[in-house]
Amino acid sequence: MSAPLIGWLDCSAGVSGDMLLGALVDAGAPLAALQSAVDAVGVEPVRLRAEQVERGGLGALRVHVEVADAAATRTWSDVRALLEAAELAPEVRATALDVFGRLAAAEGAVHRVPPEQVHFHEVGALDAVADVVGTAAGVHALGLSALTASRVALGSGTTRGAHGPLPVPAPAVLALLPGVPVTAGAVPHESTTPTGAALLAALVGQWGPLPPMRLHGVGTGAGGRDPAEAANVLRLVVGEPVGAAGTEPGLLLETNVDDLDPRLWPAVLARLMAAGASDAWLTPILMKKGRPAHTLSVLCRPPDAEALRRVVLRETSTIGLREQPVAKRALERTEVVVQVLGQPVRVKRALLDGRVVNSQPEWEDVAAAAGVLGLPVKLVLAHAGAAALDRDGNAEGPALREEDGPWSSATSG
Repeated sequence: MSAPLIGWLDCSAGVSGDMLLGALVDAGAPLAALQSAVDAVGVEPVRLRAEQVERGGLGALRVHVEVADAAATRTWSDVRALLEAAELAPEVRATALDVFGRLAAAEGAVHRVPPEQVHFHEVGALDAVADVVGTAAGVHALGLSALTASRVALGSGTTRGAHGPLPVPAPAVLALLPGVPVTAGAVPHESTTPTGAALLAALVGQWGPLPPMRLHGVGTGAGGRDPAEAANVLRLVVGEPVGAAGTEPGLLLETNVDDLDPRLWPAVLARLMAAGASDAWLTPILMKKGRPAHTLSVLCRPPDAEALRRVVLRETSTIGLREQPVAKRALERTEVVVQVLGQPVRVKRALLDGRVVNSQPEWEDVAAAAGVLGLPVKLVLAHAGAAALDRDGNAEGPALREEDGPWSSATSG
């Protein structure tokens, strides 16, 4: 089983949507996959075009977003409806909704209006839809399990918005990056746009220097300007995390719930697992005033977090979640299919140094086989596990009676 890929963004020259698109495509994300996701949104025609350029003497890829001049101004409600109706991968849709939700909240805070009333102007135009959806699709296409980023250069001076001149850093950028390490940077222009800031806020799980990794590749995305002060590029470094064997970044989501009908919990856990959770469980607790309750815990990969947050908030009575990064260490896993008296049973196996150290038959397969064979479930369970181990010479399975027939053949799954 190959290790998950992680990415690190060098934001020393800032970040914008087109810089992220260029870095992702240069790192190996197919431009066609990004274009397909943008097309699925169903807005006016938008074309992504890649061009090799130089910035500060460095070769880089610039992705142009070509749209019609008369692009419609859209509200957050308009954009949300488009994304929810689009035929996108669940992870791509969840990321895009998260990014635009953050943009709406930030613009609403700046203009002192509810997010639903925000008219996005620049960030709601077609190029921003393409930046957000294309970036989400690029991260998904590369299979990145986590993103970290350096300190972010925001720029200085002034820029022009839909309502006139704006100070740099733009107010929305500052509203989007609380707690993030930032700097003005070397360039006296806008280095980080609101769209770029929202994408960072939604995608990056940790901030700091390049993490230990086994390097796979680098993508360099270009911005529109070529200033003399610094190369206007965003670098994406992609690789496998290294360190303790099997360690990968994860996120733990938790909430305490004391007012949910307990009969609903099995369905909640099932929906969380179906939405991409690595694991989900309940812990009984006692809250203030002696109220019995449960802590719902959800372990997931950072890219899956937003979809899982939405499941928790939709399916339970909670109004908020706690989140903390965790390091997950997992053994290499494989699967075999064994035959128990002619009935197939899948068996998951965990390997350490190439040898099987744990083996567990799939319960649903065991129960189904026991029903067909008319045998006790415990007997089928024991022989399925032994058959999987016996296949590699690590254990000898107990033999069924000769009249029960042959059972111990196994095939790779």
